[in-house]
Amino acid sequence: MKASVKWVQDRMFLGESGSGHTIVMDGAPDAGGRNMGVRPMETILIGMGGCTAFDVVHILEKSREAVEDCVADITAERAEEDPKVFTKIHVKFTVTGKNLNPDKVERAVHLTAEKYCSASIMLAKTAEITHEVVIKNSNS
Repeated sequence: MKASVKWVQDRMFLGESGSGHTIVMDGAPDAGGRNMGVRPMETILIGMGGCTAFDVVHILEKSREAVEDCVADITAERAEEDPKVFTKIHVKFTVTGKNLNPDKVERAVHLTAEKYCSASIMLAKTAEITHEVVIKNSNS
């Protein structure tokens, strides 16, 4: 896996993944940026959210659950002193589907947190990670 980050100007950087996708990162104005992109630390949370939601959907599909939507809302706290690592991360999963089995949804969240999501497991080295599950059954 590879990535490249190129400085554009001020506090703006362009990140390119090894698969050829780009993302604009920028700092807040009080840090010399122009607020033209996500903050680098936000990309870490987004990456973790994508990794863990990917796993939850995949596990539920393999369990033959009729999952229709999965949203991972993430809140985090950082240390006051440098390095300002994440110290607490809370992930609220809202999973929607038809007649979802709550035990299977809880199991999927547990498996991603404990076994499959590389990003979560790395971040758990510095942060306490908690999870919440909301299940919405659709009528479709």
